Amino acid sequence: MAKKSSRFVCQSCGQAYTRWMGRCAGCGQWNTLVQETAVTEQRHHNRSWASSLASDRAPQSITSLDGHGGEEVFSTGLAELDRVLGGGIVPGSLGLVGGDPGIGKSTLLLQAAAAVAKATGPVLYISGEESLPQLHRRAQRLQALTDDLSAAAEADVEVICRYAAERKPALVLIDSIQTVFTDEVSSPPGSVAQVRECAARFLQLAKGQGVAVVLVGHVTKGGSIAGPKVLEHAVDYVLYFEGEQSSRFRILRGVKNRFGSTNEIGIFDMTEQGLVAVDNPSQFFLDQRPVGSSGTVVVPCMEGTRPLLVEVQALVADTPFEGTPRRQATGVDYHRFSIILAVLEKRLRIPLYNKDVYVNAAGGLKLSEPGADLAVAAAVASSFRGDAIAGHTAVVGEVGLTGELRAVHSMDQRLQELQKLGFQRCVVPRAASDGRGSITVQGAATVAEAMAAIFSDAGR
Repeated sequence: MAKKSSRFVCQSCGQAYTRWMGRCAGCGQWNTLVQETAVTEQRHHNRSWASSLASDRAPQSITSLDGHGGEEVFSTGLAELDRVLGGGIVPGSLGLVGGDPGIGKSTLLLQAAAAVAKATGPVLYISGEESLPQLHRRAQRLQALTDDLSAAAEADVEVICRYAAERKPALVLIDSIQTVFTDEVSSPPGSVAQVRECAARFLQLAKGQGVAVVLVGHVTKGGSIAGPKVLEHAVDYVLYFEGEQSSRFRILRGVKNRFGSTNEIGIFDMTEQGLVAVDNPSQFFLDQRPVGSSGTVVVPCMEGTRPLLVEVQALVADTPFEGTPRRQATGVDYHRFSIILAVLEKRLRIPLYNKDVYVNAAGGLKLSEPGADLAVAAAVASSFRGDAIAGHTAVVGEVGLTGELRAVHSMDQRLQELQKLGFQRCVVPRAASDGRGSITVQGAATVAEAMAAIFSDAGR
């Protein structure tokens, strides 16, 4: 007989307690502890899986190991998705794709499933939220009907693993992890215990049989994937699908990837026929740029290996009723934003102590690299002065506390992207101001010098 004991588990972070508490000491959330029954017996199938995975092999020299396990990475058929994954899907990997409800996660994975089924091998799509007729209609609309793509409306993890063992697919898609359950856990589907246990079973399936498994996860109001953090720790990669439902554009971002960089992003256009890759993302971000308005400037940023032109906007307004000045940054790191405002006040004598300052990176991007510092400073100065920065001018550079400008990496790629979209001038740190191509490169050693160069042809 399996011995059972009762414990209280936080539904936010997964931390367990022997008694109920009002507030979780792990994550600080209130009223998130739920009583669950823990099975203390070691399960026979877990022991057998662990032994089969080990295969009774002695430790080997790392130089003699095969890095791909004998199998090559295979493409998803979507170039933007492959870019974020680091080239494609690794056999035997376990991935997690999260995003707000209705953002397009199922559409993205169904398109990828059809492409993999046509080019690589059988694919098993498990739908826990849609019936099979609903799934067929969506696949028909996306032109994703193919014989090697099998679908099942199933939520029992044991049945799903049996399907995978019988069919031996190249890829298994679980939509979603919050709907799957196992009878060995008494909690309802979507609870911390169920999510943790089912994720562990799919990890066993991926590593034990060499099948690539992708889980779909819902996102909470706080913006994190629902379920314990152990879920994100267990998988090989975590992707977030972002975008406003009122907008047709979607951004796929990697926040964890054991097989590649987490700095890459994929940009898609949501159409009636599904998601289509955006060929020229820089043009997409600048399409609605208000040329001739103060408080806006373009910065060439690097997202992984890809240069992107992003519009940085700023608004400086008087603080009403002599209250506390408000500072708000969207898409820009707030701490760097605060440092830049302090540098503008101290080094350029721009009085912002009694002004509300708002900064925004247009297009929904999150600018994390220091190369965007000068763009934030220029946009704020432009809004404060009421002078528009010339439409053909871009800026890039890191701002130091003493007001100096520091060089950034990949300057050649940034300038090439500017040239491609018709920009004529770029203000950069002096250390990176060597002449390049047809674009005029102006170097500046300090923020003050950069502002003098930026506003030398203001309004033109």
